[in-house]
Amino acid sequence: MKIIFNLIILSVFVLLLTSCEESYVPDTSISQQEIVVEGYVEVGEGSNPTFVLLTKSIPFISTIEPDKFTELFIRDATVTVFDGDKTVALNEICLNDIPEELKEQVYEVLGFDPDSNAVDICVYADLFGQITKEYGRRYDLTVVSDGKTLTAHTTIPQNVGLYDFKWGDPPGSPSDTLVELSVKINDPANIANYYRYLTATQGQQLIPPFGSVTDDAIFDGKEFEFPLQKAERRGGDFDPETFGLFVRGDSVVIKWCTLDKAHFDFWNTRDFSANSGGPFSSYTRIATNIKGGLGIWGGYAVNYYRLLAPPK
Repeated sequence: MKIIFNLIILSVFVLLLTSCEESYVPDTSISQQEIVVEGYVEVGEGSNPTFVLLTKSIPFISTIEPDKFTELFIRDATVTVFDGDKTVALNEICLNDIPEELKEQVYEVLGFDPDSNAVDICVYADLFGQITKEYGRRYDLTVVSDGKTLTAHTTIPQNVGLYDFKWGDPPGSPSDTLVELSVKINDPANIANYYRYLTATQGQQLIPPFGSVTDDAIFDGKEFEFPLQKAERRGGDFDPETFGLFVRGDSVVIKWCTLDKAHFDFWNTRDFSANSGGPFSSYTRIATNIKGGLGIWGGYAVNYYRLLAPPK
């Protein structure tokens, strides 16, 4: 009874806090489109080529017709990256121009569903690997399109990887089909570090978990062990008995990333917004480091780990 009473008090306290917060309601009368940037530069074995996607924003309350989706992608822009030594112009390439046998690889890099190949997506990429990619470097992005100039910069932090991967029975009763993964990280001391990860199983596409980023506030400078949850696809059926657990015998890929503060802020607010759906949710402004537009230009120090979940 005491536990139930405490939960009621806590619920009332949270309700009071949220009811006192002034919600931000976007002005839907503003119809001016903004340029939205999504671009990444990665360092590490198996890292993706540097690329940038450019799209147009849509009103907060609106619908996207399938036949209009392609029109949101911006073409014929000038996109350059300064790596500290030289400026590299990114090449524009559209999916309809790519041979069929290469399209699946491109979709994997972009994080798109291969079933969406009816849309001719265009991307700006460093096709010839001209950008010098190193830990600790700063990368300046400039986008010129339709008379507008957008700028942003990002840095790639020093690499901090995972180790000591352990498989074990999930909490509660032992399972013949499910297994939990725990890992360790040795976090550098006296410096703020930020991390993000994605997982894939059985050759499927890498996807992030619902909360894909963390800082090191509770484990700064420590060797820290934690359960690493399997990412679940949004929109699927939620099962608390299997959530975050891997299936025994599955092949597993983990993409573990170190990123800077501005990049972390983008994903932190984006994850919060994506996880706050429902009729009583409030609008969340997603952080951006793009001057003159929206979106993210982010650097990653990446590690890939390929594991096999043990059979029983």
